[in-house]
Amino acid sequence: MITLAPDLDRATRGLGWHTLTPIQELAIPHLRTGRDLFAQAQTGTGKTGAFALPILERVQGRAAAPFALVVVPTRELCAQVAAELQTLGRGRMARVASLYGGVGYRDQESALRRGVHVAVATPGRLLDLVTRRSLDLSKVRVLVLDEADRLLDLGFAPDIARIVALLSGPRQTALFSATLTADVRAIAKRYTTDPVTVAVRPERPTVDAIDQAWIEVREADKVGALHELLGRSGVERTLVFRRTKHGADKLVKALDRLGRPARALHGNVGQRERERVLEGFRRGTIRTLVATNLAARGLHVDDIGHVVNFDLPENADTYVHRVGRTGRAGRRGIAYTFVNEMQWKDFEDIRRAAKVPFRREPLTLPAPAGGAPNRASAVHAGPNGGRAAGRARPSPARLRRRRR
Repeated sequence: MITLAPDLDRATRGLGWHTLTPIQELAIPHLRTGRDLFAQAQTGTGKTGAFALPILERVQGRAAAPFALVVVPTRELCAQVAAELQTLGRGRMARVASLYGGVGYRDQESALRRGVHVAVATPGRLLDLVTRRSLDLSKVRVLVLDEADRLLDLGFAPDIARIVALLSGPRQTALFSATLTADVRAIAKRYTTDPVTVAVRPERPTVDAIDQAWIEVREADKVGALHELLGRSGVERTLVFRRTKHGADKLVKALDRLGRPARALHGNVGQRERERVLEGFRRGTIRTLVATNLAARGLHVDDIGHVVNFDLPENADTYVHRVGRTGRAGRRGIAYTFVNEMQWKDFEDIRRAAKVPFRREPLTLPAPAGGAPNRASAVHAGPNGGRAAGRARPSPARLRRRRR
């Protein structure tokens, strides 16, 4: 059993962590002894705590140059990891810097001048600050590469090589990744020494805590269907996915016209606006966030109760990363997937590849003026892909036969 210092124990309980997660149980003992680590863990498994707690246990004395460096792929993840470290380390006066691009240098350089124990950084801004002689890496003794697969996906391999080359003296290196691709294994071999390997359900995404349903709805009725879902009792914080930035903005405007305020998150949203949107979403002042796949890997917000795939995901991997924003850290979540009249085969391909159960979800659309309520049909994909009993909209192929 892992015992934490009283201040860290209080901090974890304050965050609602009543027990350590499996990845924390596996990783913390090795990181405490100074071993290098190669860990496979998906988002939502508590992996940030797995490296944050051992790092914070080493915090002592006045902050100067950072002794720990956490490299992350996105600005959102940078801010979120730094915030978690800051919250956990408040009892021991840990100083944490969050270093990312898209904003000015002044505040970040001011924080570094005051001294920090831990720096959390995206690769580009980290190297910029080193070039500007604002960041001293000479005291770094712990290096964490978080979401290593995502770092590689975004083309940061050369930057990682430059960062590692800047580190001098002995160090402990920990690498966390959701997937174990050949490229991830290669950088693990290159930058770690005799690492311990740990995994949480290797190669299986953690979606067991998610109630997954799909709803057949005409493309023209999707906005009305989403409006109905958002109006249900218990729906408080919802993440909606669209494929394109234009589609996300268009949906936000449509929801606003229906009296359901929402905000968009995608690559064209400026950094300061992104921070305001994410903070509002975390606090609950923004209840509905419409995002592109940008958010599928970099967004870490607790208590997302519902995910809605307004647009069908491109493939099973995208589906899993999208719905993985809910049902995190032991909490239950609900994921809905809209399937329009032309997407039966595409959805069936995703269902088979993702290997997750779906249930039938009935949905009643708002009544048109002077008409009766319109029931959007929902079909249950059972173990063999068949339909559940009950009335459902005919398949597109059957409709075509009728028209002939």
